[in-house]
Order: sequence, then C-alpha cells, then structure tokens
Amino acid sequence: MIFRFYLAVFLLLAALACQPALAQKTKQVRLKSKLLSDSTRQLAPKAEVAVDFPNLNKIPYYYDKKKLAQIRKLERRKNWQKTLPLLEAYVTNFGIENFYKDTPMLWRLGQLYERNGQLDKAKAFYKLVLKHHRTDVKKVQLYYDSLEQKEKDYYVPLDYYYKLVEYRKHVAKFLPPKGVNVNMGSEINSKAEDYGPAVRSSEDQLIFTSKRTFRGLNAVPNEDLYYSKMVDGEWEEAKSFGKPINSIWNEGSACLSRDGKTLYFARCECPDCHGNCDLYVAHLLADGTWGKIKNLGPEVNSPGWDSQPTLSKNEDTLYFASDRLGGFGLSDIYFTHKLKNGKWAPAKNLGPVVNTRENEVSPFFHPLYQVLYFSSRGQLLNFGDFDIYKTYRVNGRWQEPRNIGPLVNGKGSEYYFSIDAESTNLYYAKAEPKDPKNLDLYSFPLPMEAHPLAVTHIEGILTDSVSNQPLTGIISIIDLDNGVEVASKYIRPDGTFDFDLIDNNRYTMLIQSPDFFTVEKTFDLATDTVFKIMTTMIDYKLPLIFKNIEFDEGKATIKKDMEPILDRIVLFLADHPTFRLKIGGHTDSSGDPDLNMELSQKRADSIKKYLITKGKMPEERVEAFGYGSTEPLKDEVTDEDMKINRRVEFKLLKPEAENQEQMKGWD
Repeated sequence: MIFRFYLAVFLLLAALACQPALAQKTKQVRLKSKLLSDSTRQLAPKAEVAVDFPNLNKIPYYYDKKKLAQIRKLERRKNWQKTLPLLEAYVTNFGIENFYKDTPMLWRLGQLYERNGQLDKAKAFYKLVLKHHRTDVKKVQLYYDSLEQKEKDYYVPLDYYYKLVEYRKHVAKFLPPKGVNVNMGSEINSKAEDYGPAVRSSEDQLIFTSKRTFRGLNAVPNEDLYYSKMVDGEWEEAKSFGKPINSIWNEGSACLSRDGKTLYFARCECPDCHGNCDLYVAHLLADGTWGKIKNLGPEVNSPGWDSQPTLSKNEDTLYFASDRLGGFGLSDIYFTHKLKNGKWAPAKNLGPVVNTRENEVSPFFHPLYQVLYFSSRGQLLNFGDFDIYKTYRVNGRWQEPRNIGPLVNGKGSEYYFSIDAESTNLYYAKAEPKDPKNLDLYSFPLPMEAHPLAVTHIEGILTDSVSNQPLTGIISIIDLDNGVEVASKYIRPDGTFDFDLIDNNRYTMLIQSPDFFTVEKTFDLATDTVFKIMTTMIDYKLPLIFKNIEFDEGKATIKKDMEPILDRIVLFLADHPTFRLKIGGHTDSSGDPDLNMELSQKRADSIKKYLITKGKMPEERVEAFGYGSTEPLKDEVTDEDMKINRRVEFKLLKPEAENQEQMKGWD
C-alpha cells in the first residue's frame, strides 16, 4: 500500500509558517453519538436484528417434507420473492439439530435477505452459518466479510499498544495505563492451577478453585474451593473451605448469593452425581459452617458434565455450562429458573446466538445488569484460543456476543470472568501460550470494552477534505472521569472508526498516524460532535520552517515560549520511532559570517539537546547543523526579508526499509 504523508500540526497553527508551495488543508473527524437514557442502559451497544427460534428447547429437529418441496420448487424457478417468506418461516421452526444438519438453509436465507436489501438480517444469518457450520464455508465468509468490513474492529496488538504508551508517557499530559494482565500474586495463586474466581457484590470475599492439594498414593491433584477476604485493600492469604464443602471428590466453580448465605458449586466424580460433574447447593448455618448440601437434581443436571454456575441479578435464574448431548457444540451455556415451589425448572439451552459448534464455558451474570459474560472459542472475533465475551439481554433475547478486547484477551486462553457490582475490577483465569495448562488468577481495573454500561455508540470518519481520501492511523480514547482503559484501534481502510463508551463522561480522543502528528481532542459524550483539525501537507524533501522560534540576540538559550512548539516535535518523534530529525539553524546576513555560522550551530545544538532530553531518545535520532547566512530564503531588501531568513528548519528523515516495516500493520 502506498501512503501519502502529512504532518498534522494540532494547536500549532499560530506558530507555524510554511513556504508558499505548501498547501493548507482541512481534515474533519465527524463523530456521531447515539445516546441512551438511564432507562435503556441495558440495551446492546447497537440495535440488532431479533432472531427467534421458539422450537429450540421443544423439539430436537424440525422437518416438513411438503414445505421443503415447495421451497425447492420456487428456488429452482428463481422466484426469490415467494421463496423468502416460506424459507424464513421454515427456518424459524428449527430445532438445535437443524443448525448443523441444515446449515445451507441458513446460508440461502441470508442470501435472500441480502438480495432483498435486508443487510442486517443477512449478516445475522451469515453469522449463524459461520458459528454452526461443519463443512467448508469460505464462500459464506466472503459474503459476510463484504457486509461487515465497514464495522469490523481492527484492534492494535497489545504489545504494540504499550510501545505507543511507552513513547508517549514522557511527553504526553496523560498518565500511562494502570496496567492489565496483573497476576493476583502468591496470596491467591499457587504453583498449581488456580481458576474459577467469583467475587461477592460487596467485593469483600473472593472464592475460587485450586488444584494445590493431592490425594491418594499416586498424588492425584484434587480440586477444592478456597476463599480470601479483603482487608485494608489487600487480599488475605487464601484458605480452604474445608469439610463438608470440600471432600475426597472434586469441588469447584462456585458462586455466592448476594447475602453470602447460599453457595452453588460443582462436584465431580461423586457417588450421587448424575454425570461426570453435577451442580450442588449449600447453605450457611447459624454456627457459621456450611451444610444442607444438596444435588440440584436431574431436571438441572445431566449424564454429562454440568459445572460453572452463576446467578442472575434477581437470583431466580441459574446459568451454567454443560457438554450434555443435544447441544450445539462441544459444550454450551444452559439456564434454569426457580419455580414457585422453590424447585428448579428443566434446564434449557441458551440458543444459537451465544452457543456455537465449539466450546462455550464459564458464564458470569453481572450482579446489576442484564449482561452475561462467558468464554468461547467459537465466536467470530477471537484473539487466542478461548476469549471472553459479553452479551446483552434485550426484550428477552440475547444479542450478538462482543469480544471484550485485547486488554483482557490475549494469545492464550482466558476463562472464568467475574467483576464486582460496581464494575470497577475484573477477575479471571488466564493461561499463557507457553504453559497452557497452568492457570493463574488475574485482577485489574475493568477496561471499557468489558464494562456493562459501555453502550453509547460513537462513530467517526477521518478523511482529507480536499482529496476526500481516507487516512490511516490509530484511534485511542481516554476516559478522563474514571481512567478506564479503552483498547486502541486502527482506523478502517475506509477511514471510519467507532467505539462503545459510557455516556455522560468526558473523554480525550488521540489520533496517531504515519500521516500526521498526534491529534488530541477532548469531548463530552453528550451531544453529536464534529471535529475539524487543520493540517499542513508537506513533501518530506522540503523543510518544516518555524519562523517564530526566535532566540535573544546573540544567544542560543531555549526560551519558555519555545517549549510548547518543541514539545510537539518531541511528541511526533515519540509516536514515530523510525523517524529521525535534521535541525537547521539559519541567520540573516548582518554581522560577521563566521560568528553567524557559530551562533546558528549553537542554536541548533540547543534545540537538539532539548528534544533528546525531553523525549529520552537516542542522540543519533536528531542531527543539528548551523548554516549561518549561507542559505537565505529571500534576498534581503527589507527588514521583513531578514526576519524570514532568521529561521529554524526541521526536516524529517525516514529510512525506506524502516518505513516499509512500520507500515506492515497499517495495510
């Protein structure tokens, strides 16, 4: 990809004087925000197509020979107008088995929607095909990508993101991130596997699962439940729940009721288990011990594996993971609700939007909002093996799951996501790619992508207003009110970008690019906004000239009023580590030529020293030369001519090989 290069000089326009050959242009960042009221905060980030399959938990497979024949007859005749409603009605009756046995029907319905201009419905069904297919679907992927390209997220890789942070933090006014991927340390984690965290809504008690003990002569790892209490802002050393919760069998993946008196957990390979693992309930007794342990029974548990329970905010619905027969994939998310008599209803599958042909595990229901988090390896955007997603429940339907971003999800596997009621901190288990079996617990401030209230959608486009061509770059958002992290994204090839943010907060938007200097813009997410950013197009063969960098007569000392200008030069070099800078100091022709040469060199050296000191960069990145009066811009007829010749020039030097390497991530 061939790039045209610009320098965007934001807030420097008054300080910048350019040669007449440099044309001035305007770029616009148009930012539209769709605001949601408090009563609608539980909505998904974007309005989505409702896809209902009422037969899912009633029949395993739907088949109507007569209706199928009618649909195929119309398809052969290419009578798409009559085919669409019939195929739509047939697919609506699908049971779970239809999704992998009759996937081509989902594909054909999506095509008909696209042909009919119903693009949102087309995308919804293409997504279902990609989640549930068991054959090659490259063609479907191409169709889906063609519709999705204007909404696809291009997240900046985490390692590169932190390089940007490192370059900026010495010169930018924003504090560096609070940190992600923070291991909870030896008070919680052991040398064995530690996972399955759940924190009470008051965030004063953490429970989790660990394999740190062994049983039998063969020292088989034993899964037990542990807990830790927070005292003075620190988690105490973890302790075992002890008997009767922990037994000679395996216990784990627990959740507590809000009052801390009811514990739901999984027990495996036990005599009264219906399958490999079952869900149990225990109650806190008056003497402070746990008792009344009871299997939730065959209406909830299956002959397979049932584990990882989580309660809804009203504590009347229990979500869990199961690999029972009759599901969509290897393991699915199921739910059961409490009946009036206090018993649990027969468990039901959560459906094909959340569940895929792969694994969905470790659900977590937010304690205040209709948001479900879970781990999956079958969704459409995945950074590693298992990633964590969130899905919103709107009008009784689960919305398309959204990856919570690279600040949480990495190249390894992430499971067992949990957050406190205030949505301040997250807790989850993570395995590094180099040691995928050794899970540890991590906790750190909740990034924006994972926040349940990040439902206000903003979108923008960055283009050159003269050529109308899209510009490349990285968009970063900083939450000024809460310091919440927002993962950076590349601008899409068409110049667009979008984010889901919390409304009524103040943010700063940073645009970093090989096309221009970093742009910073603060905005209040309460109204539609249009940003206009002035830029100056230059040829890298031409110098960037600052005529108002003026030294005191006969001196080479940096003055205070020069620093804002020089700081932005530092910022550009920090944002673009492959660039080097050449500084040229020039004088007018008055005075002794040799003294002018010496003075211009001292002034260039002073600027160089300031830049490399402030930016903490290698000295070889900046070259300084004094030219005295040997390279005038104008014949000196007037005092104004002499003033023009008294100048400092900055020329960017960019090795071609390094340029190509840096650009790889921007294509």
